[in-house]
Amino acid sequence: MKYSDIDKHSAFVFELDNVIYPEKDYLFQVYYLFAALIEYIELYDAKVLTDLMVTTYNTESKDMVFDRVKERFALDEKYRINFQHLLLTAKLPLKLLVYQDILELLQDIVVDRKKMFIVTNGNPALQLNKIKQTEWHGLEAYLTCYFAEETLPMPEPDVLHLLMKEHNLKRKDLVMIGHSEAAKLSAEACGIDYHDISKFLTL
Repeated sequence: MKYSDIDKHSAFVFELDNVIYPEKDYLFQVYYLFAALIEYIELYDAKVLTDLMVTTYNTESKDMVFDRVKERFALDEKYRINFQHLLLTAKLPLKLLVYQDILELLQDIVVDRKKMFIVTNGNPALQLNKIKQTEWHGLEAYLTCYFAEETLPMPEPDVLHLLMKEHNLKRKDLVMIGHSEAAKLSAEACGIDYHDISKFLTL
């Protein structure tokens, strides 16, 4: 799909993780930074640590990453706080890059003078840190962000209702592009059009 397939809408809502950019691009850099910290303090091999964290992400889930490192290296539980703090505040070595297809879609929306929003679940501080470290190519000036946790997390539709109220938009004005089941259900509950990100990516 391209912009011309959805340009009947006047406002476009995007999820953040795995829609604007690949979430792993953020997490893997945090893993690298955490491994470097542990290497400095405990003298473990940072590469081995990083490889274990990436493997755990790929084969299990991001929620298991610290636990697997703790088990493998008998790491003190106190480092969990360091890990969680890094997740929220990390200054990344490299900027997060927007999917090329989505970058072009965002640029088309701006050229057409339509409204663009990011609506994201998750810890607002974490999500904001990701947004700040994304290479937007100047598009950040045209984006308005909503953190669903500040109302009720999706799939509850409260954040979308708030967005429509604050910007004087009707359901027919909006289309949402997402990746999670929560976003899909939220859009359905709100009665707005929804498309999965996979329709736009030519990976």
